[in-house]
Amino acid sequence: MTQIFPPSSNTISKVSIFGAVLVLGAAVWGWGAVLRSPYITLVDVVRAPPVASSHKHHVSGLGIDCRYCHTSVEESAFAGIPSTKVCMSCHSQVWTDAEILAPVRESYRDDRSIEWTRVHDLPDFSYFPHAIHLKKGIGCSSCHGRVDQMPLMWQTSTLHMEWCLECHREPEAFVRPRAELFNMRWNPLEQPLDVRRALIEEYGVKPNDDCYTCHR
Repeated sequence: MTQIFPPSSNTISKVSIFGAVLVLGAAVWGWGAVLRSPYITLVDVVRAPPVASSHKHHVSGLGIDCRYCHTSVEESAFAGIPSTKVCMSCHSQVWTDAEILAPVRESYRDDRSIEWTRVHDLPDFSYFPHAIHLKKGIGCSSCHGRVDQMPLMWQTSTLHMEWCLECHREPEAFVRPRAELFNMRWNPLEQPLDVRRALIEEYGVKPNDDCYTCHR
């Protein structure tokens, strides 16, 4: 009986199978790399706001506390976006004619809220209450980075689930005294481990990593 396939077919089939596996593996790796890239996560990508309000100027330069603008951060799930009245409490007296602040003055005059750009935008299926994290000793910079060094805001973290779980599984790497919650320069890892563990005990930190903790 005449041989249908030449002997080289065995080699070709093996190369094809291994090549397909490699291509599939590369495609999966490439897709994973895209999902973790700034193109998707927006890490280190500046989100232009409707008014160029510099956190670096207000926090580091003027020493304004986070809670002055984000008034509900200690009591509710949402940190709060400053109303135009908060902005005008200062800017009715300083930089009153600055062109950059024209949208703020218009908002105040027309009693119409400014549509601020949301930088840290968690999915709707994720539950993240700001108040409880502060009460358990997790400071602003642990999630938002050195805001006092940001002329305009950007994310410093991916907001992926694995990022949240890092803190829930090792809170001693992030916990700080409540007196230092809004101190951007304070680094938990510069403190002795036994001090941080004492804070975990004092604040009753018992983070869960089950699904229901964040997905409700």
